[in-house]
Amino acid sequence: MLVGGSLWGKWVQTNLLKRKSFWEVKESSHIGSWIFRKMLKMRSVAKTFYMKAVGNERHTSFWYDKWTELGVMSDLLGDRGVMDLGIRREATVEEALCNNRRRKRHRRVLLNDIEKELEIIKAKQRADVKDVDLWRGNMRFKQKFSTHLTWQLTRAPGAQCTWSRGIWFSQTNPKFAFMAWLALRDRLTTMDRVSNWSQDVDTACVLCKNATETKKHIFFECSFSSRIWETITKGILLNIYSTSWDDIIRLITNQFMEKKKRFALRYAFQTALYMICTERNKRRHGEQPRPLLVLAKLIDKAIKNKLSLVQSKGVRGLEGILQYWFGTRM
Repeated sequence: MLVGGSLWGKWVQTNLLKRKSFWEVKESSHIGSWIFRKMLKMRSVAKTFYMKAVGNERHTSFWYDKWTELGVMSDLLGDRGVMDLGIRREATVEEALCNNRRRKRHRRVLLNDIEKELEIIKAKQRADVKDVDLWRGNMRFKQKFSTHLTWQLTRAPGAQCTWSRGIWFSQTNPKFAFMAWLALRDRLTTMDRVSNWSQDVDTACVLCKNATETKKHIFFECSFSSRIWETITKGILLNIYSTSWDDIIRLITNQFMEKKKRFALRYAFQTALYMICTERNKRRHGEQPRPLLVLAKLIDKAIKNKLSLVQSKGVRGLEGILQYWFGTRM
């Protein structure tokens, strides 16, 4: 932002930096907005992604820009470096090369290496070529800055989520998808989890009354929910039909399944999960239970309404999906 020609960058340079280098401003400074002060604190990371390719050296700070593979001079030499090299703190690389100071022989090896580097840079100096900003890539520094690549290089990579595409997909219902996401993250308030922080609670499944209420039991080991799942998806899955939670997640994340079948299965899964959760919550709070067949019909109707809407939009690959659904009814 500061090296480009943006209005914000020019304003910062004029009103906040006031001819100083961005790298020179103290981290404890109270100037600027919260976001600007946050940028100051992130400079240690930013330094590893930025350097200068010198041309005429007129716009490259000798002390604060990285213009050599040796590193940033202010970091290498500290405050004493100004006296050791005889180069003022505000100097550009061009000024360091053109002043009349004599080259010294220093006791420190690093100072001698810097003197040699200045001689090399001076020999390569090109008065007609501007200095270029370079940004770190995978293997080397480049002139083009990539937000995506920078993010990939700065973040700590975690394990890849294998089920996300089965939950977040085009044309889904956001509230259904969110409920499914909570289930995949084990964040539903099933009674086995409630019992961990609340003693003496009834952990029995309110749908079947036959087992402890867990996520995997409700979806779809429970005799109540398994019959609904069978009614909704047996015609889609046929010989690969399963009530196992792990098997179902593998099925909805299968990218090689035919598109209409995959969409119908994913949406049926999310709709059934949402409606069964809603029914479970109503029963848990003392409301009148709905019969299994009534709930199954409501789920089927919600799915058909969505498929009809998707078909009317003419979504590519999902043409005739409502007819496909009717063809799977057993």
